[in-house]
Amino acid sequence: MLASIRPDSWNFPLFVHVFGAMVLVGGLIAAALALLLSRRAQLLQGLGFRFLLFLALPGFVAMRGGAAWIYSKEGWSGDNDPTWIGIGFATADIGVPVFLVTLILAGIGARRARAGAGGGLTRAAGILACLLLAAYVVTVWAMAGKPS
Repeated sequence: MLASIRPDSWNFPLFVHVFGAMVLVGGLIAAALALLLSRRAQLLQGLGFRFLLFLALPGFVAMRGGAAWIYSKEGWSGDNDPTWIGIGFATADIGVPVFLVTLILAGIGARRARAGAGGGLTRAAGILACLLLAAYVVTVWAMAGKPS
């Protein structure tokens, strides 16, 4: 019921945050599937990299930017923030280097796929994408369930 009395000025920042999170998770799912199945078709290595680069990366930027925007709109100061905000910040901040390593591994693997190599790098990128997805599933649960 709290969401129904939210000021209208909070709607767009919250939309940017949630939409970015959905694009991020969708891009990670598509990339993880493509990267993990790339042993069967080398085309999937490049496709997985492109999913990360053109879907997941912009989704991450929109999610993180929207999160900072709505955080400032709601007036949180860092003192006595709810647990779900801490979970969100932790997974987003820890997710940055993991995501960048995933993107780099997938890019190098896709480049090496042209020469018939790079399968190990793309599988590693797929595994890292799955780890990120697991962390983001916990985050989605925390944002939706709002544990104290």
